[in-house]
Amino acid sequence: MFDIGFAELLLIGIVGLLVIGPERLPGAIRTTMVWVNRFRRSFNEVKAEVERELHNDAVMRELRDNAKQLGQELNDVSAPVREPLAQAQSELQRSLEEVQNTEASQTVPMDNTDQQAQQSDKRSAAHD
Repeated sequence: MFDIGFAELLLIGIVGLLVIGPERLPGAIRTTMVWVNRFRRSFNEVKAEVERELHNDAVMRELRDNAKQLGQELNDVSAPVREPLAQAQSELQRSLEEVQNTEASQTVPMDNTDQQAQQSDKRSAAHD
């Protein structure tokens, strides 16, 4: 992290011994080390969180790319099938309409010949 060699540490130790004194120097070193460790720990946590977020972003980007690629492949594969299906659908629709028209023409109200036949049946039943 910091580029501090042995000579710099020795100089800091001597200055600390002269300024703080030999009685309070071990406590000051402990307190300093606690704060340095806390700083390192929080720095490492932030670093890990940033790496996690970057990894999540990369994964999400990769998933989006894969989804686009799969969608394109699906379109490519289904394109040759779509046109025959559309033709079959239109043919089926036409056949259905023809069947419905045929049924409609068969269920037309009785014409005169049917009415005359019914009337003659009624007359013969009345005479009997």
